Amino acid sequence: MRIPRTSTRRLVGGTAVVAAAAVAVTVPFTAGAHSSKDDVRDAVQGGKAKNVILLIGDGMGDSEITLARNYTVGAAGRLSMDGFPLTGAYTTYAVHADKTPDYVTDSAASGTGWATGQKTVNGRISKTPDTNQPLQTILEIAQQSGYATGNVTTAELTDATPAVLDSHVADRGCQGPADMKNCPTDLISAGGGGSIAEQTVNHKVDVLFGGGKQRFDQTVTEGRFKGQTVLQQAQQLGYQVVTDKAGLQATKPGAPVLGLFATGNQPVEWTGLNAAVGGTTPQRCTESNPKRPAATPSLADQTAKAIELLEAKGKERGRDHDKGFFLQVEGASIDKQDHAADPCGQIGETAAFDKAVKLARDYAAKHPDTLVVTTADHGHTSQIVPLEATPPGLSSTLVTNEGQQLKVNYSTNTPGQSQEHTGTEVRIAAQGPQAYRVLGVTNQTDLFTTLREALRTR
Repeated sequence: MRIPRTSTRRLVGGTAVVAAAAVAVTVPFTAGAHSSKDDVRDAVQGGKAKNVILLIGDGMGDSEITLARNYTVGAAGRLSMDGFPLTGAYTTYAVHADKTPDYVTDSAASGTGWATGQKTVNGRISKTPDTNQPLQTILEIAQQSGYATGNVTTAELTDATPAVLDSHVADRGCQGPADMKNCPTDLISAGGGGSIAEQTVNHKVDVLFGGGKQRFDQTVTEGRFKGQTVLQQAQQLGYQVVTDKAGLQATKPGAPVLGLFATGNQPVEWTGLNAAVGGTTPQRCTESNPKRPAATPSLADQTAKAIELLEAKGKERGRDHDKGFFLQVEGASIDKQDHAADPCGQIGETAAFDKAVKLARDYAAKHPDTLVVTTADHGHTSQIVPLEATPPGLSSTLVTNEGQQLKVNYSTNTPGQSQEHTGTEVRIAAQGPQAYRVLGVTNQTDLFTTLREALRTR
C-alpha cells in the first residue's frame, strides 16, 4: 500500500509503525533494504518546514553521548537526544587548500560544511578553501527567504560554530576589531566585512544569545561605526542588549536582541576533578559551579526565549505570512571540557545541551511542521575504558548515578597539552519535514541541503 506523505513513522526493530490520522498501519520491511530510506521519506510529515531548529553539541561524538548517558540516566536509560525517530551518521573531514581531505576537522571548517554546503580549510569561516571567497550560508538564505533567524551558544558569539552562520573571515581568530591580524583581506578598508563581531551585528540576526562580551566591547577602527564599540554599533542598528537572566526573561518581541551573558565563554554547569596521569580516586561530580554567576541563564533558558521571540517575529509579519524561523543552538563546552580532560564539566555540559534538545523536541511535538536536527561538528577524545585499564594518558574514575564505577580516558595528546579532536563520523538525528535525509552515512555538507530543502518556500 502507499503511505500518505502526511503520515509519520517510528522504526521499531525491523518494522515501521505508521500513524496516519486515527488509523495505525504496520508495514514490514527488511532491515537495511535498499527501499527503506524511500519508505521512511514517504512517511515523514510533509516536505517543507515552517521552522528549523539545529542543535549542535560541539565535540559531542558517540563516546561523549554514552558517557553522559551512563552517568546521568544509566546504561539502559535514554537521553532526550536518544529519542529522535530517525538517526544516521555523517563524516566530518575538512579539506586542504587544494581540496584534498584533511581527516581531522576543527569547528570552523566543520561548521562551514553544514552552513554553506562546501568544505573548507581548518580555521576558515564560511569562505572557500582555495580562493578565500565568501560562501552564502543557510542563515543568509533563511533571511533572504523571509524567515526570522536566531543563533544561540554557550561559547562566545564570535566563536567558530556560531560565526559560520553570520560572518565570513579567513581565520576564526578574527573575532573582534582588535583581533584582525590574520585577516587582512577581511578589513573594511580592503573591502571586507570587518571582524566576526561586526559582521554578526551587521547581519541583523533577530536573536543572538551567547558569551563574548569582550569582543563587542572592542572599538571599531574602520568604516561607518569607527570610534564606537561593537556594542554601540549594535544599539545603533536597533538591537536590544541584555546581559543576565532577568534581562533575558524581561525581553519583549519587537527589536532584535543581543544577549551577552559572559565576558568570554559562559561558565560550565558542573565541576569535578580533571583527569590525571594514573587516574583519580572515584569521584561524584558536583552539579554546580561556584564560578558561574547565578544570573547566567542556562542553555535551555536561552533556547526557550529564542523560540518565543522568533515565533513572535513571524507573527508580526501578518496572517498571510506562512514562514517561521531558523534557529541554531550550540552546546559549546562539551568540546572545551573535552580539550581540558574535565569529565564532570563535559558531562554537565552534555546534560545541559540535552535539556535544550528536549525543549526543542517538545516544541516540535506541538508544531509538527518544525524540523529538529541534532548532531555534532566533530568527534573528540573521551573514551570509556575498563576499570582495570592503565591508560598512558589522563584518566578519571567516576561513580555514576547508578552507583557504579566508570573509567574515562583522555589520550589524544601528551598530558599537559590540550586534548585533540578525532576524525570519526558522528551521530546526526532528526524529526519533522525532510528528516529522512539524515538516514544512512552522509557527508557533513549534506546537512546544508537538508536545511535548505526544508526552508524552501512552502
